[in-house]
Amino acid sequence: MQMGDTEIRDGRFPVTNTRRSFLGSAAALVGEMAASTSSSAQQRQASQDLVASSPDPTFKMPRVKLGKIEVSRLILGVNPFLGGPHFNSIYAAMMREWYTAARVVQVLRQCERYGITALNYAPIGRAQADWERYLAEGGKMQLVAQGTVDDPAELINAVKPVAVWVQGERTDNAYRAGSLEPIRDYCKKMRDMGAIVGVGSHIPEVLAIIEDAGWDVDFYAGCAYNRRRTPEEFRRLLGGELPEMPSEIYLQDDPPRMYKFFRQTAKPCCAFKIMAAGRVRCPEAAFELAFQSIKPTDFVCVGMCPRIKDEVRENAHLTSRYGAVSS
Repeated sequence: MQMGDTEIRDGRFPVTNTRRSFLGSAAALVGEMAASTSSSAQQRQASQDLVASSPDPTFKMPRVKLGKIEVSRLILGVNPFLGGPHFNSIYAAMMREWYTAARVVQVLRQCERYGITALNYAPIGRAQADWERYLAEGGKMQLVAQGTVDDPAELINAVKPVAVWVQGERTDNAYRAGSLEPIRDYCKKMRDMGAIVGVGSHIPEVLAIIEDAGWDVDFYAGCAYNRRRTPEEFRRLLGGELPEMPSEIYLQDDPPRMYKFFRQTAKPCCAFKIMAAGRVRCPEAAFELAFQSIKPTDFVCVGMCPRIKDEVRENAHLTSRYGAVSS
């Protein structure tokens, strides 16, 4: 694995048996997962519009335990509501224009009807006002929030989330700075407030470090794609070249690396950006890969913008198809 090599070698983060096993087996897993999914790629590509052309399916949204609560195996990502698609400025402007407060509430209510029980909230812009409007109109979804603000008490007191994960950007920045102790302290503050505590990252090795250290956390949130590689790491991977928008590069072999970590830990995990922020050609293939790769106790977080097609219905259907949990 190329990610974080400098930090791992320089002594600040010693290599443990768990991490050594993780790093040694990830490359083999990439080839295995690629082989298992490529054989039916054409069939999946041909069937990706099946949901849109069929009647409403009858299904039950699967759920998993998260601390003392249950959440649907598909929760709603917040980035489209905030105009942050991780794609380009044109797409971002379209989202901001389309997602009026009324449409945010409409999509939340539609998610509720399909059995999606939680929104991955972030305290940005008018997010709190939109959420309060939804609740005032009878909304019953819950919040699994991202800890983005410096004081988690500010977030917890404002919107009463049922669970909070430390935002991946915050965790990764601390890792790059050489110490994860500020993130551990953040988790302790959330624990003291009675929250269900999670840690997010885009870098699977970072979550492995936290797992090895035995932090007092309830779950992990991992980005399927490591979009936090440094320019130097990308140059090593790409023979010295650096594409445009290096902070938004999504490599096809990344998901098995993060999913490998998910299977290593007994704790529940949430996979986000399973569709590479809209870059994958076949959403069905991304859902299938995710649910085949992660544990039955894990779940996914997907942002939705149903302006062109009914993404809420499609994603709920794919979760019911591939994410059903055997009793």
